[in-house]
Amino acid sequence: MKTRLLLVDDQPLLRLAFRTVLELQPDIEVAGEAGDGAQAVTMARALEPDVIVMDVRMPVMDGVEATRRIVASGSPARVLVLTTFDLDEYVYAALRNGASGFLLKDVPPADLLGGVRAVAAGDAVVAPSVTRRLIDRFAAHLPAPDAPPSAPGDRLRHLTEREREVLMEVARGRSNAEIAERLVVAEATVKMHVGRILAKLALRDRVQVVVFAYEAGLVRPGETS
Repeated sequence: MKTRLLLVDDQPLLRLAFRTVLELQPDIEVAGEAGDGAQAVTMARALEPDVIVMDVRMPVMDGVEATRRIVASGSPARVLVLTTFDLDEYVYAALRNGASGFLLKDVPPADLLGGVRAVAAGDAVVAPSVTRRLIDRFAAHLPAPDAPPSAPGDRLRHLTEREREVLMEVARGRSNAEIAERLVVAEATVKMHVGRILAKLALRDRVQVVVFAYEAGLVRPGETS
């Protein structure tokens, strides 16, 4: 089955460039385009795309707010944020609000396609090293979500001791292979634990695991051990 995609960017030429690359792929269908976040929210509801490639800075409504509204609506669409800068407070906010990752606007075509396919498959596009760098830059400076202090602890008590260990390793930006080596288990076992962590904490992907861990105070910027 084809991945149905919604392109959101206020620059028509960029949308055309992305569409040209994407429509050459037999497994991807560009279902629609939007020029701002408000249109994206409306079209996400109408078109029910699998993936939304979302710009950040747009008129009327930016990509962060659009992402928040789309995710809050219960849409199964996964949001892949595009930005001019790889360390951008707007991107962090988008990840916090449910985006599944981000790419730079000058990304090579092969990486764009790989990112779309990864997000469609339920994976996060942000590489572990980039996730670590992004969180280290902004976690200490952004306000925590409006939630009672006990909320993270309440959710964490549903995790087993091993799942907590895996969560901490994910939060430090390590890949499944790296975690498997450190914990002396099979990579498939790590993947299974990550899936259970996502389900128990009601998170969408490993990027949100990292965000959750930092906001819950489980790890601190710069901590790697």
